[in-house]
Amino acid sequence: MTNLSELTTLHVGGPAKKLVRATSEAELIAAVKECDGIDEPVLIVGGGSNILVSDDGFVGTVIVVETQGNSYEIDACSGGMLQVSAGVDWDEFVEFVIGHGLANLESLSGIPGTVGAAAIGNIGAYGHEVSEVIARVRTFDRQLRQIKTFTADQCSYSYRSSLFKEEVNRYVVLDVFFHLRRSENSLPIAYQELADVLGVPLGSRAPVADLRKTVLEIRSKKGMLYSKEHPINHKNNFWSAGSFFMNPILSKDQVDRLPPDAPRWPQANGLVKTSAAWLMEHAGVKKGDVLNGAKISDLHVLALTNAGDATATDIVLLARSARTKVMEKYGITLAPEVTLVGLEL
Repeated sequence: MTNLSELTTLHVGGPAKKLVRATSEAELIAAVKECDGIDEPVLIVGGGSNILVSDDGFVGTVIVVETQGNSYEIDACSGGMLQVSAGVDWDEFVEFVIGHGLANLESLSGIPGTVGAAAIGNIGAYGHEVSEVIARVRTFDRQLRQIKTFTADQCSYSYRSSLFKEEVNRYVVLDVFFHLRRSENSLPIAYQELADVLGVPLGSRAPVADLRKTVLEIRSKKGMLYSKEHPINHKNNFWSAGSFFMNPILSKDQVDRLPPDAPRWPQANGLVKTSAAWLMEHAGVKKGDVLNGAKISDLHVLALTNAGDATATDIVLLARSARTKVMEKYGITLAPEVTLVGLEL
């Protein structure tokens, strides 16, 4: 019996009743169909980087998506259209496209997980989201029991969300189509910290390779680069799920009640995004805070880490404590970016 701690970047979680490793599309669909046919609960796992599973584990079948492969056409003028299997490692894919002279994914370097999970969660970093470059998503519809392809505008993409995330347990992502530019220069730099490190004005562009290198360096300094080889100690806070909470998107009234120095990023719909990290730090959550085996990273307050012997319960209690402090001070409820399985905040 496999423990979910072996499959997640937080390295916590109890046993799975059954584990299936799907290395092909046919195996993936067959495993899902078999479970659905007997009403067996299914948990689909990619890289395990955005999930927190209960210490009790999962009473059903865990299907690990390990499908590989891609096909691509690159034109000297129009760029590239790439079809990529859901189980492909995300950062290896980013490195691949940059190596083939393509741009638009450089800001998303170093994010752990798989291509399929990236399309489901609409991953984003440094001012850009993956939905900006997705052309289509091909899925298996568990309700209709057939293949269904969605164009980008049918995916209902929003901040860290999509149709596939909202309609829980309906769609299994099989592969993702990306349309990328052929260019040596990045997308416009939309994040001040990144612009400062590169020494360029906000909104300008930089060589794609330089921007990827800088993003990886920044993520490493924040403890946001995951590797199984990293030792667990108080200097290397690497066993985490990345940012545990999403940045809140607030109404004008809510924003007006925040202190003047709170970050404010106006959204197209008239709402305003603020920083979860800023709220946590100003509500009294500190880097290095420890609760049993769980710890707020020494490097970034948004990363809740396994300091070596944490349980899922420890991490939930630490998250709950941080969220309560923000609620009590600012009246804002932080929403988890991490998917909770068998757990609640």
